[in-house]
Amino acid sequence: MTPAIPPDSYYERHIFFCLNQRKPGEDCCADHRAQEGFDRCKSAVKKAGLSGPGKVRVNKAGCLDRCAGGPIAVVYPEAVWYTYVDGSDIDEIVESHLKNGKVVERLLTPPGVGR
Repeated sequence: MTPAIPPDSYYERHIFFCLNQRKPGEDCCADHRAQEGFDRCKSAVKKAGLSGPGKVRVNKAGCLDRCAGGPIAVVYPEAVWYTYVDGSDIDEIVESHLKNGKVVERLLTPPGVGR
């Protein structure tokens, strides 16, 4: 079940994409095409008419400290962490979660995954 959105929230939902780049040999989202995921999400949200105040905001983030599960995105206010693989995963997050408020269970980052 998705928690209720606070009535005074400027955005209904906020999705952050980790785009952090670490030293060679260290896990990081940037090495897993995170920028492409961010770009696709931003475009899909805009195309669906979901962007702007009272709707959805798509943001870049630095390290979210869950590098081993990368690439990572997190949706607030629900605090739902996603690991995605390709564009179709992003499309599903936009359609299911950002548009309809339904968490995409198959893309959830396992709870113990950290750096």
